[in-house]
Amino acid sequence: MSKIYTRRGDDGNTSCANGSSVSKNNPIIEFNGAIDECNCALGVARSHTIDSELDAALKQIQNELFIAGAEISSNGDVTASLSITQAHIVALETLIDQMEEQLEPLTQFILPAGSPLSAQLHVCRSLARRAERRCADIKASWIDKSALPAYLNRLSDALFVFARIACKREGKSDEPWIVSQS
Repeated sequence: MSKIYTRRGDDGNTSCANGSSVSKNNPIIEFNGAIDECNCALGVARSHTIDSELDAALKQIQNELFIAGAEISSNGDVTASLSITQAHIVALETLIDQMEEQLEPLTQFILPAGSPLSAQLHVCRSLARRAERRCADIKASWIDKSALPAYLNRLSDALFVFARIACKREGKSDEPWIVSQS
């Protein structure tokens, strides 16, 4: 990139990686924007005091979200190295299982709270769910064949577990949801 601004998007359109031009509120652009929001929130999470294991996991996810962005921007017309695969999903599942072994089983709903890092990871989780909803807006054959929907579903699960781990590692407890009787 020689310059950060190109002026090509001044008319409300933007270019996809495959060369097509679409409106900036096109579902593909909305989907990619939701991925970007989640990735930025993960960067905020990583700026908190964090242990090296969790930092490495979040950094890996950030890199995978760039892969997801490339897949989305090209409408699925990418090489295997630039698409989310079943291997990415299995890696998340393995990480979830390893971290859940360190946690007490949940017996009730918890509030998205705890430590600053835990709360930020809950924000990331909710943004991953938004990306998942934006993915569901895409009506294209490539998305039906893509691992992206399952990956995003698993990602929000992973971020929930990471939030609980962060809370525990910072010496705090999950904060239970108390149903108030008003």
